[in-house]
Amino acid sequence: MDRYCVMGNPVQHSKSPWIHARFAALTGQAMEYGKRLIPLDGFPAAVREFIAEGGRGCNITVPFKFQAASLVSHRTARAALADACNILRFDGEIISGDNTDGIGLVLDLQDNAGVPLAGRDLLLVGAGGAAAGVLGPLLEARPRRVVVANRTLAKAQSLVLRHATLAAANEVELEATTLEGVRGAFDVMVNGTATSLEGVAVPVPAGVLKPRALAYDMMYGPAAASFLRWAAEHGAIGRDGLGMLVEQAAEAFHVWRGVRPPSAQVLGELRAELERA
Repeated sequence: MDRYCVMGNPVQHSKSPWIHARFAALTGQAMEYGKRLIPLDGFPAAVREFIAEGGRGCNITVPFKFQAASLVSHRTARAALADACNILRFDGEIISGDNTDGIGLVLDLQDNAGVPLAGRDLLLVGAGGAAAGVLGPLLEARPRRVVVANRTLAKAQSLVLRHATLAAANEVELEATTLEGVRGAFDVMVNGTATSLEGVAVPVPAGVLKPRALAYDMMYGPAAASFLRWAAEHGAIGRDGLGMLVEQAAEAFHVWRGVRPPSAQVLGELRAELERA
């Protein structure tokens, strides 16, 4: 039976094993999927160990997405643009890297949440692996303006520079700023930082939200609860990243297995499962 897993630190909260088990059951794929807590200094060794055990691929979560990109023999165009990988595929000693975060986010925003991005003003908070993975597909959805805000300006500027050609091709205004330097209000705010997971405050003021804006946290479940409260308190529509998790997993499943699973069905089942918990 083919083996897959999710690697991260922390990883105990991950619902990826549940999601991929449902995908496998619904599509008739013989595979098993687990989760592995990786020491912060042990990611390359963990990947080699999993390959030696016969692993066929893995999902990568915080904080290893940039490291994953440095391990691969081949990367897709979207992974190269992000310079970060959230999935790896193993074919013998060949490691291929991809990034399905961005398409997962866009599908959840537009299809599941019903929020079209074309012509909108969008604020992306953070410039780490999560933000890097989603910026390209967000630009391809053709919003009017995207601002990348990060604690360290140089990191945001580097991410913006890497995506400047894509932004111009899609006629999107793209700029970088510090968290304190955000100006104006936005139709959509996406929190790509780990602040929710760390239990600290939302890193930007509520003034960034237009009335009834969509405030989206890439975290989900209890980790996103404080962010969703903040959004509701300031008149925004809050949404956690559970749909993004399922949609990026569906894309990863397709990369690994060549089969497109029923992501909408699994998202509904997972939300019901979490509500019962």
